Amino acid sequence: MPSISQSSVRVLQGIGPARAKAYEKMGISTVSDLLYHFPRAYENRGDVKQLSECVLGDKNSVELVIGTVPKKTMIRRGMVLLKFTAFDESGTCEITYYNQNYLADKFPLGATFRFYGQVERVGRRYKMNSPSYEMVIEGEKLNPLVPVYPLTEGISKNRIAADVGAALSATSSELCDYLPDDIRRRYKLCTLPFALRSIHDPSDYESVAKAKRRLVFDEFFTFALGMAMSGKKRRESGAPICTVSGLEPLLSHFPYELTGDQQKAINDIRNDMSRDVPMSRILVGDVGCGKTVCAMAAMYIAAASGRQAVLMAPTEILARQHYSDIAPIFEKMGYRTELLVGSMTAGEKKRVRAALAEENEDKRCTVVIGTHALICEGVEFSAPGVLVTDEQHRFGVAQRATLSKKGEKAHVLVMSATPIPRSLALIMYGDLDLSKINEMPRGRQRVDTFCVDESYRPRLNAFIEKQIADGGQVYIVCPSVEEKEPEDSGEITLESFGIEREELPPLKAAVQFSEELAEALPSLNVAFLHGKMKGSEKDKIMKNFAEGLIDVLVSTTVIEVGVNVPRATLMIVENAERFGLAQLHQLRGRVGRGSKKSYCVLVSDAKGENARARLETMKSEYDGFKIAEKDLVLRGPGDFIKGSNDPMVRQSGGLRFRLADISEDAGVLSDAYEAARELIEVSPDLSSNENLRSMVSRMFSIDSYSLN
Repeated sequence: MPSISQSSVRVLQGIGPARAKAYEKMGISTVSDLLYHFPRAYENRGDVKQLSECVLGDKNSVELVIGTVPKKTMIRRGMVLLKFTAFDESGTCEITYYNQNYLADKFPLGATFRFYGQVERVGRRYKMNSPSYEMVIEGEKLNPLVPVYPLTEGISKNRIAADVGAALSATSSELCDYLPDDIRRRYKLCTLPFALRSIHDPSDYESVAKAKRRLVFDEFFTFALGMAMSGKKRRESGAPICTVSGLEPLLSHFPYELTGDQQKAINDIRNDMSRDVPMSRILVGDVGCGKTVCAMAAMYIAAASGRQAVLMAPTEILARQHYSDIAPIFEKMGYRTELLVGSMTAGEKKRVRAALAEENEDKRCTVVIGTHALICEGVEFSAPGVLVTDEQHRFGVAQRATLSKKGEKAHVLVMSATPIPRSLALIMYGDLDLSKINEMPRGRQRVDTFCVDESYRPRLNAFIEKQIADGGQVYIVCPSVEEKEPEDSGEITLESFGIEREELPPLKAAVQFSEELAEALPSLNVAFLHGKMKGSEKDKIMKNFAEGLIDVLVSTTVIEVGVNVPRATLMIVENAERFGLAQLHQLRGRVGRGSKKSYCVLVSDAKGENARARLETMKSEYDGFKIAEKDLVLRGPGDFIKGSNDPMVRQSGGLRFRLADISEDAGVLSDAYEAARELIEVSPDLSSNENLRSMVSRMFSIDSYSLN
């Protein structure tokens, strides 16, 4: 008989088919899923103010005495207002509820209630519309923090709070702590039952902080265990042995000599691929350092050994650029090369898939370059040799695993343009060998970097015009696509517990900013680009920019992995305080790729000490790995691994976490990985802890990470 926690949510009283279906849309099927559906924030109802102290227009918590009997008024058909007044020592407040007649008997005269909501002022009176309410009863304490959950249609905030409470009660006797006691004590972690109860029904700030730390540790810990176990499985023998006598047939196509770091990385790759154990190597280096040449060497070794080579890029823009650079060289060497991207017609995709699955070596597609289309159903490789993924931090564990599964025991090379400190790389890619490229090719110019605030805007616009007049082009990067509502909703986000945050200036949005710039500089051709556009739209804009038809491209960070534009001489980053140093360094690498002097201007009105220190680092430091080390100290490791700016989606290598945020929880991350390494040494298959093994299996719900 299954435990209550693993049973359907329908075992909880009051949850019928309709509500269960609504929960399913939220990814909640079992009682355990409901327990792990954490609040996204908390309403700070414990900060009770007098009416006269309230910040008008913001959400406030007030304790008021009911002064008049609630009165119902029909203002039009289908709209009934329920109004009454309540007061404290400083004033009287009119409270209104819409179409909630059932509340008429909830507010007896003389009773005291804690109301939470937006406070307005009309004349001498205050006003609140549809505030949350709780009766104040002498001797009973109201919780200062009230959870706010992600919702969906058919699930109200009160309903989900009640259902979570029912789930906590139903599982109270069976919840066991799968974390070994010695690990829990060593890292001063609370028990799992305490953590789950406190995250949903906190008694104070401290209990939320303790609960969050424990649950974050659990996520990192199970992730680290899964990575260690899956890496062990991938290292079993059976990979194709790929050897070549030399690389001259490939290297003769390049009009330059390889740097020492490139030669070393290629030697590492050659040695790996000459064995029957699958290569699992990450190649890390700055934008423009020559990683693609090393990837081409791996692809050539596979092709020359009669095997297939696959390169997967995160965007169609980058995939097409790789194809235009790589295909001519491999075709000249006699290897059939194809492109496979989502925008191709069904007929084109079918033709490429057939060529990839072809058993006859003479008719087979040897080299394929593409996007996620490579891991779609129906794509099979007849003789996989090496799988290369570009921009590793933008791919998920599941995507890497799916590609690896299609390649059976093929060699794997992943690339990242984010310079990663070795200490962090060991944590992020503990199952991968590391090759670093520090040297830049000869002739690559340094991009002078400046930090300015909004007062420099007129001079900055004049500088843009000068760059265009001199034959250059300009990138402007904004952190947001469109304007957003103010970020302060009066709620305390769960991420903020235990974190000291700096006040940041409002976000600049690419769409609105491009319109303002086009108006300010009417003689220039200004365009904008962002990740929400269709692939065909993005391709057209990038193609026009690369061909010089666009003077200024306003964009989100999608251009991090954009095409090579040698004429681009100026990179401007708006709200530079919103980006990590590693990301700023990558953006700076988009310019300075031609013969003209290039510049990077970081625009920020941030006053915080940490933000200013980070931006000052960019002015004086140009070594990507030193910048990465500095970023790790100042900001934490988030920029090396996050693939999304959406705060509701926190990823580590693409595996979605509920709570853990690597940019904020660096200390917990390190502890969890250390604990996982120790446990794996003692119990490589976790056979000594079936509950923990089950947790890891559920987190890695993908075939190639099967723990059986």
